[in-house]
Amino acid sequence: MIRRTGCLFRDGIGRSEFVSFHENVALTEYRYSDGRDQTAPSRMLVSELGSLSLEFTRLSQLTGDPKYYDAIQRISNVFEDAQNTTKLPGMWPVSIDAATPSFSSDTMFTLGGMSDSLYEYFPKQYLILGGLLQQPKTLYENFIKVAKELMFFRFYNPANLDLLVSGDIRATGTSDSTIEYRLNPRGQHLTCFTGGMVGLASKIFSRPDDLEVAEELTKGCIWAYDSAPNGIAPEIYTVVPCPKNSDCKWDDSIWHDVLNKNYGFNKATPLPNIDHIIAERRLYPGLTGIDDRRYILRPEAIESVFIMWRITGKQEYQEAAWRMFQAIEKVSRTEIAASAIADITVTGDGMESQKMDSMESFWLAETLKYFYLCFEEFDVLSLDEWVLNTEAHPLKRPTRCGGGGRREE
Repeated sequence: MIRRTGCLFRDGIGRSEFVSFHENVALTEYRYSDGRDQTAPSRMLVSELGSLSLEFTRLSQLTGDPKYYDAIQRISNVFEDAQNTTKLPGMWPVSIDAATPSFSSDTMFTLGGMSDSLYEYFPKQYLILGGLLQQPKTLYENFIKVAKELMFFRFYNPANLDLLVSGDIRATGTSDSTIEYRLNPRGQHLTCFTGGMVGLASKIFSRPDDLEVAEELTKGCIWAYDSAPNGIAPEIYTVVPCPKNSDCKWDDSIWHDVLNKNYGFNKATPLPNIDHIIAERRLYPGLTGIDDRRYILRPEAIESVFIMWRITGKQEYQEAAWRMFQAIEKVSRTEIAASAIADITVTGDGMESQKMDSMESFWLAETLKYFYLCFEEFDVLSLDEWVLNTEAHPLKRPTRCGGGGRREE
C-alpha cells in the first residue's frame, strides 16, 4: 500500500508538470486556471529546458507510463538537432528561443549559472537509462571537446599547481567566417560541478585521459577555497589565464601587471600603489577580481570533491572536504541554522555583520549531503547503484537481470 501510494503521489506531480509540455518543448510558465492555450516562450534559459530528463525518465520507469519519457526525449532530440547550429558549435547558448525553437541568437556560452544542469545531465541520463541509449553520450562527447579546447584554462597560482577553471565564452562576429571566441577568465562557484561531471563521464564513457582533467578542475575549486582568507571561495572571481601550451610559472609581476591594467588610473596620473589595490579590493594572490563576494552555502565544489573521492579513493579529497566543512561551519553557524554570507572576503570581527537572513534549500538537500557522504562508507549511496540529480536527490539506476534485460528494484 505504501509503495502504491508513493507511485500515485509521484504520478500526480508528474501529471501536473506534464501539462507544461507543448509539441517539442516545455514551457516555463503554467496557466492552470484561465484555460488559455499555452505557448512556449521566445526567450528562456537553456537550463530550464535541459534539466528535466533525469526526473521524467525516472518517473516513467516508476509508473510504467512512457509519456513522461517521451516528452523529454523529444526535447533531447531538439538539442541534438541544434548542437552544431549555434554560434559555438557543439554547445548551446545561455538564452534560447523555445517557441521556434532556435539556438542561434545568443552569443554567451558557459557551464556556469543558467546552463549548468543541461550539461550535467548528459552522463546522468545515460546512467539512468542503463546505457541503452547512445544519444546522451554523443551529446556529451560533442560538447566536452569544445569545452576542453576553449573553456577550460590553466591559471597562474603561487604554488604552481596544475589547476583548471571553466571560464565563459563570448562569440563575436557577424558571420561564420568572422566569428571569434573571447574567454572571460572567471571562476564561478556554480561551475565547480564540472570536475565531478567530467570525472563521472571519464569512467562511464571510457575516457581515461579525462580523469586528469576532472582532477585539475576539482583542484582548481579547492584552491579557490584554500587560498581565501576565510577558507571559502567567493561566488564569482577572476584569475589570470596562462598562455596555451606555454609556461605557467607564477611571477608576482604578471599578477601585478593585470591589476595595474584593471585598476590603474589614466596615463596622466601615477598608478596607485599595488599593495593599495590588493588591500582595498581584498584580493589574494592569483585573483584579479571578485565579481560577487557572496557565499550562499552552495554545493557545487563539495559535489565534485565527493565524486572525485568516490572515483579515485585519494585521501586528499576527503581532507579537502574536512577543511571546507570546518571553514563553512566557522563563519555561517547561527543559533538556528546556517547563514549565507554577504561578503566572504571580510575577516575577523566584521564577519558577524556579513551574515544574511537567508539559507537556501540546497544547503540541506545538497551541500550537507555531499559533506556527509565524503565521510561515509562507499556503499552508502554507491555511485554504482544511484544517480544524484542536480539537487542531489538519489535516483535508483536500473540493474541488469539474468536475461540481459533491465529490471527495477
